[in-house]
Amino acid sequence: MKRLILASKSPRRKKLLQQLGLKFKVVDSGLEEKINPKLSPSQLAMKLSQEKARVVAKRYKNSIIIAADTFITLGKTIIGKPKDKKDAKRILKILSGRMHPIITGFTVMDSNTGKSSSKFVVSKVWIKKLAEKEINEYVATGEPMDKAGAYGIQERGSVFVKKIDGDYFNVVGLPLRTLTEELKKFGVKIL
Repeated sequence: MKRLILASKSPRRKKLLQQLGLKFKVVDSGLEEKINPKLSPSQLAMKLSQEKARVVAKRYKNSIIIAADTFITLGKTIIGKPKDKKDAKRILKILSGRMHPIITGFTVMDSNTGKSSSKFVVSKVWIKKLAEKEINEYVATGEPMDKAGAYGIQERGSVFVKKIDGDYFNVVGLPLRTLTEELKKFGVKIL
């Protein structure tokens, strides 16, 4: 039986896989993410996940690697994690009163054979109109700092969400239904 490895330092992705009852090891790829403006957001999300999976697969043989990357887009602009509190406020002001797509690209890779499958999932989230005070108080909690789009739908940031269209788990960081379909193709038993 091959071991399962989550190539991510995201505590949210770890928690989502734990919810499925899977036994796995967490390994940070250490990959420096480079945004290639020539790629579409969905292509970029998949490419980054492929690169992370490759890096970890080189270090761990006899393993099935799961890697992912999530970000928000507004038009052609990709919005990742905020650099600092000022940037978090700027991002939340941009998202205020608008819909934004959230894209997660993921890769499942067999480290022995190099066989891999990459997919992406898009969910749409509508954020209510945010008051300056709400933004400042939320940013002061520190919660937005490690999240694409500067909010966590699974935490206090949920109060900003008016509506979601698509996979909730995708918004959190891993589209579980689509991921489990791919994992089954690699012999990973879910149920």
